[in-house]
Order: sequence, then structure tokens, then C-alpha cells
Amino acid sequence: MGEEAAETKQEAIAATMKAVRFHEYGGPEVLSYEEAPKPALNIGEALVKVKAASINHIDFWVQKGSYYKAGLPHIPGSDAAGVVEEVKDSDSSLVGRKVMVYPTLACFHCKYCIEGSHNLCTSYHTLGAHVDGSYAEYIAVPVKNLLGIPGRLKFEEAAALPLTFTTAYHMLIDRAKAQPGETVLVLGAGAGVGAAAIQIASFLGAKVIATSSTEEKLRKAQRIGAERTINYTEDNWTDEVMLATKNRGVDVVIDPVGAETFAKSIRCLAKNGRLVSCGVTAGSEATINIRELFMAQRSILGSIGGTLKDFLAVNKLAAEGEIKPVIDSVYRLKDARKAQERLLSRESFGKIVLVP
Repeated sequence: MGEEAAETKQEAIAATMKAVRFHEYGGPEVLSYEEAPKPALNIGEALVKVKAASINHIDFWVQKGSYYKAGLPHIPGSDAAGVVEEVKDSDSSLVGRKVMVYPTLACFHCKYCIEGSHNLCTSYHTLGAHVDGSYAEYIAVPVKNLLGIPGRLKFEEAAALPLTFTTAYHMLIDRAKAQPGETVLVLGAGAGVGAAAIQIASFLGAKVIATSSTEEKLRKAQRIGAERTINYTEDNWTDEVMLATKNRGVDVVIDPVGAETFAKSIRCLAKNGRLVSCGVTAGSEATINIRELFMAQRSILGSIGGTLKDFLAVNKLAAEGEIKPVIDSVYRLKDARKAQERLLSRESFGKIVLVP
């Protein structure tokens, strides 16, 4: 091979990376570990070498094409931690820094962004949903979305922090306005948002009741801050909640589940209680008794992601050791299909992480 041909081949190799993509909509079976173009940078963006990426339920919605219609082929993944390799027309001192990524891609200049509600941005996008994500060796993200990793966190932990902890923080602090001494019911303690909400509510000084499907998961929930645990596979789990609160009910319900639990969540609320919903992993349409809602002045609050301020607050709590991501398991990037299958099995507790 001539020198010129060898250089051309090296340039071609340098322009590609290993990534997990899907070329058609479906479940974990559509994922393919393959060569993909390395992302090109726009002005104000950084090229991050991904050291760890975590899996979220949003990945499945993207792959199914049921809500997010990503162009094909597409790289999923909303959470990432890594090292900055290059920046374009921005602060070059960022090169070499260990960073994690704020997954909400906002314009930072619309009415909502100016108010600090980046998760309501008029051009709201999510990494891995509307643009290629973190199931890859490299990602390109705006420099504004990068934050240094607290020294006490490993890459795997940093990748498990942004989406779920920022979401849980926004639900508890911004939406529910949870207070010390209140009782918070967290549904699905084994899920990423659930495990994060337990820790944040506990840090606030709230009494936490958590539900999950197995005794092992319930024990783990207690270890991260739940004072009372309930197995939701029992038909009378709502009765157990009322028993635990002496029939008063809880002040806040954190519900990432959806239709399967929605009506029951409302019945678990005390007077002036707040139900915060952030997901529909078990259905998006629910029937409720409206009388149960207004007679006790209960509130239903929607919540999507979190603001940049929330992300910074979560980072600070992690740096101070007040919260810590719970890692269920770590898989190689090439085994992303197996990793997703584990999440769908509902056997995991905490985050499932991918590494190169």
C-alpha cells in the first residue's frame, strides 16, 4: 500500500467510531454494534470521549418510535460521562477535563430558558432522543451542557447521575415543594428515578415510604433511606400505605409508573397532597375518581426532566457525598442489547451502565 493510500485509510478510520445504533424501530433486538461516523462539531460544541453511559426508559421509547421519532439510523442514550477531546470555537481549557452531560438540549434564550425552565424550552431536545446519544465512543454536545465530575465519583457513577437524579430533584423540589417532616411515597424503588428520589427525599428530612416488587429490592431501598417499604405485588399495597400513615395518607407521591398506579396513587394522598408524575412505563391513559381529587384538595403535577439549576444542585449534593448513584450492573457497549434486556426484566435495582 502506498504512503498516500495509507494516509487516506487512517483518515477514514479516524472519522469513524464504534456505536450502538438501530436501523428500524423495535425493542433491544434492533440494536446493532457497528461502525458509525464520528460526530462533527458545530460552533460552541465539545467532542467528548465517552467513558460510561447509562440506560434509561426513554431509550426504549426512542427505539419504538412511539413518541420520539428519531431519524434512522439512530444512536440512543441520554446519559454520559467522559473526557473532553476537542472544542470548537470555545474554551480550549476544557480539553482533557472529566465531565458529565446535562441531557436537556435547550436554546438558552427563549422565554422559558430565561426564566430558568430549560426543560420547557420552546426548542426542547433530549440527548439520545432527538439527536444521536451516548451509546457510542464519542458524542458532540454543547459546551453549556458540560459539568465537571465531582472528584469522589467514578465515570460509571457520573453517567448514572444526570437524568434520573435531576428528574427526581425537579419532582421533589420544584414541583412538589417537599418539606422536612413530610411523608413521601416513592413508587418503583428499584428504578433509577425511584432510587434517586429516595435519597433526595431522605436528604430533605422527609419520611420515605418506598414500594418495589421483591424483598431484596425492599431491603436495598431501606439501605438508601426508605423508612418503610411495601411490596406492590400485593393487592392491598394502598392499604399498607394508609396503615403506615395511620390513615392520614402521604404528602407527596413520586410516580414514574403511569396508568397502572395512577388512581391508587391519588387515593394514597393526604389532604393537600401532591402527586407528581414523570413517566408512563406502565401505560399513558388512566381513569381517576375526580371527587377524590377535589374533596381533599389534592394536586396532580406533571414533571419533565429538570432544569440546569437542578443539575447543578444534584452535582453539588454528589460532591458533598449526600447522594450517590446506585449501580446495578455494568456492561460493555457491545452488549447493550443484554443490558437493555436486564432493565426490561425488572430484576435490576438502580442504574445499568455501559462502558467502552
